Amino acid sequence: MVASSIIPSTMAEAPRSKPCTGHDDFLPNRIPDVNYVRVLDTTLRDGEQAAGAAMTSTEKLAIAQQLSKLHVDILEAGFPASSPDDFNAVRLIAMEVGNKPMGDDGHIPIISAGSRCNKQDIDAAWEAVRHAKKPRIVVFIATSEIHMQHKLHKTKEQVVAIAVEMVAYARSLGCLDVEFVAEDASRSDREFLYHIFEQVIKAGASTLDVPDTVGYNLPNEYASLIADIKKNTRGIENAVISTHCHNDLGLATANTLMGVAAGARQVEVTINGIGERAEIASPEEVVLAIKCRRSSMGGIYNGINTQHIMKISKMVEEHSGLPVQPHKAIVGANAFAHASGIHQDGILKHKETYEIISPEDIGLVRSNEFGIVLGKLSGRHAVKNKLKERITDEDIKTLLSNKMVQPSTEL
Repeated sequence: MVASSIIPSTMAEAPRSKPCTGHDDFLPNRIPDVNYVRVLDTTLRDGEQAAGAAMTSTEKLAIAQQLSKLHVDILEAGFPASSPDDFNAVRLIAMEVGNKPMGDDGHIPIISAGSRCNKQDIDAAWEAVRHAKKPRIVVFIATSEIHMQHKLHKTKEQVVAIAVEMVAYARSLGCLDVEFVAEDASRSDREFLYHIFEQVIKAGASTLDVPDTVGYNLPNEYASLIADIKKNTRGIENAVISTHCHNDLGLATANTLMGVAAGARQVEVTINGIGERAEIASPEEVVLAIKCRRSSMGGIYNGINTQHIMKISKMVEEHSGLPVQPHKAIVGANAFAHASGIHQDGILKHKETYEIISPEDIGLVRSNEFGIVLGKLSGRHAVKNKLKERITDEDIKTLLSNKMVQPSTEL
């Protein structure tokens, strides 16, 4: 059974006004509106780490430009120390997308770059992003026992010392916006997390990323982790808590939403959810869930212009070479297709019987108004509707005219 074809719409939607969009009033370490959630897109960094993904600098720039139109707050453009090509791509994005709006509303995203906790990585990241109006350096180091023992071969005290030194070093270069990432935070000792977060805040970190690096947490566990960090970390009022949830158990979106409900005010996502292993949370799912269930989530909101979701999804699919599965939520080919006769009858009577999101909300138009797909499960109502779509007034005139013609008497 083939899903109804869907194509990007050219409809435009005025994005919700939001705090901190201008260069002068942006505060790296706090958000004036407690209900606003920043969206950091890491398609060009974490997303490109997906097996089989490969993008040229030209393709990355095109995606970055479209992400700016989508209104992401932070655009993580890559990992400059990984290769000269990635360095040049990040630098190009910082200069182009990080200095001029891609739309008519003046929105310019923060441009960030990832780096390990060493000076060479941080130097490369700063040299790449410093050309942007709002540059950010993201520094990461593992904090779980299994990573510190088997990968880093460091003690807890050594890891804290390195983290503090490197955050301070990033600030010393002139970068006012430094994000600290505690890799594998979901499997780290809680007391140790409180301590290292307290110390990096003192060193100048403005955002604390709490990754569920291997997708280990259940939603209630991740919510508890975020709530405990918010409650027990001294100085947390001087930093923004961020989620970064992987999908190894299929819980990335659920964990992200629970993290936000528990107090996180930045979410890290990739278009179509592409990334390491089973990928990470996607903005289309997180953003639409927040939009659809805002009242149930305490009134939180974000600045994403959802009209651009379908276009950026198709662009990333094409440039990364990673196809979107047909049943992928929001952007899959079957997401707004109806094949069951019972569902078709309901959708024809009232669209909201089986659609909680309008396809127009994501910049989508279908090949037919109701997304009806005829097949063995279709009922009379759907077939009748399909015939109405296909038969024109001229067809009816011709049919009636032919009725007046006498049948042939030849044997």
